Amino acid sequence: MSPNPAPDPGDLLAMMPYAAGLGMTVEQASAECVRASLPWAAGVCTSGGIMHGGALMSLADTAGAICAVLNLPDGAGTATVESKTNFFRAVREGSARATARPLHVGRSFIVVQTDLEDDRGKRVGQTTQTQAVLAPRGT
Repeated sequence: MSPNPAPDPGDLLAMMPYAAGLGMTVEQASAECVRASLPWAAGVCTSGGIMHGGALMSLADTAGAICAVLNLPDGAGTATVESKTNFFRAVREGSARATARPLHVGRSFIVVQTDLEDDRGKRVGQTTQTQAVLAPRGT
């Protein structure tokens, strides 16, 4: 299995309107590491100005999905079959930052761990997701 070449980070978000609409950016994207961020904004918060857990999970899912896609064999697709997030602290300002790395790249599944941090480098959460490797249609 050979990893796909890394496309331009801006092109990656263009393929995901939901992530772009939340205000995410992708700073780095390779098969080994994906870095993305989501700025704090009132529209992604729950009560008390705390960034919503769903927004943080969306950030982790997006970074993890990009990492999985960049590790697919040519022509294959992927779908999330499991995602688990632990939250450690709230984000009340600045940005949440995600760093996704593959834990396992196999023929049937790719497992990605995404670490979430705030602007101070404090751990906000951790997501582990399992992505199925889907064979190209017609094969």
